Amino acid sequence: MRRYGWMLLGLAALLIAPLSVAATEALPPPVGPEAPRVAPIKEEDGLYRQSWFQLSFLNLREDFSEAKADGKRFAVIFEQHGCPYCIKLHNDVLALKYINDYVRENFRIVQLDLWGAREVTDFDGKVMSEKALAERWGVIFTPTIVFYKDDLTGLDGKWGRELEAVERLPLSFGQHTFYDLFVWVRHKIYERDRNFQRFHISRIAERDALKAAASPKGN
Repeated sequence: MRRYGWMLLGLAALLIAPLSVAATEALPPPVGPEAPRVAPIKEEDGLYRQSWFQLSFLNLREDFSEAKADGKRFAVIFEQHGCPYCIKLHNDVLALKYINDYVRENFRIVQLDLWGAREVTDFDGKVMSEKALAERWGVIFTPTIVFYKDDLTGLDGKWGRELEAVERLPLSFGQHTFYDLFVWVRHKIYERDRNFQRFHISRIAERDALKAAASPKGN
């Protein structure tokens, strides 16, 4: 079994190789400590949120600039009251210590309510409610996260897809896919390979190899 584990590790390395050696050296481990679990905050409006979600005046360009100055990537997440996938995101996925730590340390996230009335200033300076912004951006599913490019130079006055780093993916999946997505964005692997699934498969192979290597001999 130990020999099998090393073979899987070799396979994982081959899968990741196209991403470039420099990129893989900086990647975080594919798994980490799950405890102590991180409990979310449940607001009066029924939405769950993380204590470290960005509290701001909801001027998105200013929020982006603050994130960049802090060396973090910027993202906006849309949620809604009663959304089962939103509840799962906070109570099952972000509750795991290694995932919560990674996202908190590498991203600034502004949480918006799909049906909310708070005023938000879009990147082009237009002011509207959260609900109107969601309609403007074409967001219809929750939770939806919008990742932004790490550099918006030359994009003054622009808004929407032109500013986004990757295609939007609904976050109705499990811990490993969620974690891999954030690693893929943080390390800008999408610049070399737009296929997230290819990266995700390579990370699955790493996890399987680690699990096999850790199994008692003969099991």
